[in-house]
Amino acid sequence: MNNRFAGLIAAVVMLPGMLSLAPVPAAAQLREPPPLKGPSPPTPRLADGHPDLGNGKGVWDVQIANDMSGTRGNSKQLDGKVDVPMLPAAKAIFDQRVATISKDDPEGYCLPPGIPRLMNTPFPMQMFQLPDRIMQFYEGGAHSWRIIYMDGRKHTPPDQWNPTYLGEGIGHWEGDTLVVDVTGFNTNTWLDAAGHPHGEKMHVIERYNRLDLDHLHYQATIEDPDFYTKPWTVGWTIRWQPGWELYEYICQENNKDVVIENHMVGATVPDKKKP
Repeated sequence: MNNRFAGLIAAVVMLPGMLSLAPVPAAAQLREPPPLKGPSPPTPRLADGHPDLGNGKGVWDVQIANDMSGTRGNSKQLDGKVDVPMLPAAKAIFDQRVATISKDDPEGYCLPPGIPRLMNTPFPMQMFQLPDRIMQFYEGGAHSWRIIYMDGRKHTPPDQWNPTYLGEGIGHWEGDTLVVDVTGFNTNTWLDAAGHPHGEKMHVIERYNRLDLDHLHYQATIEDPDFYTKPWTVGWTIRWQPGWELYEYICQENNKDVVIENHMVGATVPDKKKP
């Protein structure tokens, strides 16, 4: 079979006190990247001296940590565990999503994953560096693409926002690290499969650092005064897969299998018994 994916499965992800159903490629969900043979060569660079973030033939093999705080489920690729500083309202939303087994996860309904979840959704990704922008293309996540503006522009003022799934990403270089400042989000995404929430005031700072030929370190700092008491930071490392190319993967909003046939069963919160 030429396609590296043998097909789609409804992945059943077991977490302590939580079960999540989401359509993901079987290969992406179950495989481990093969071990490297010897030390990785140094970071490749472009003619302007900046690190090459992946313009050649190959992809970044994005994996998944269902709870990017590292406190539940598969977290071995994460930098470490994070005590997420949720406000009571955010904790109530999160607990409800855990109790209903992520039944209402927007990504399960083929909506874009948002930021930073696009870097935590198990589909390959490519980056292309142009003089005034960087383009990111994701095989999955509703076949998403994204523009990171590198032309020195300022953010759109909050009173002029047109909130979007991926927000407005404006980047610059700090040494060899690409720093992306993102604002202008809508509220139609979860931060991860576990269900960490956010609002329209969310502000994300992303950092991309190609450590060597085979590894990209990603870090996201999340600030949202309506949901969290202070900013919090997560990070993980992603492997390069030379020679891979993106395939067409289509997941359409309101698809019959999920919405009409009601296969995203999840669970309902049990009614409290009256005394």
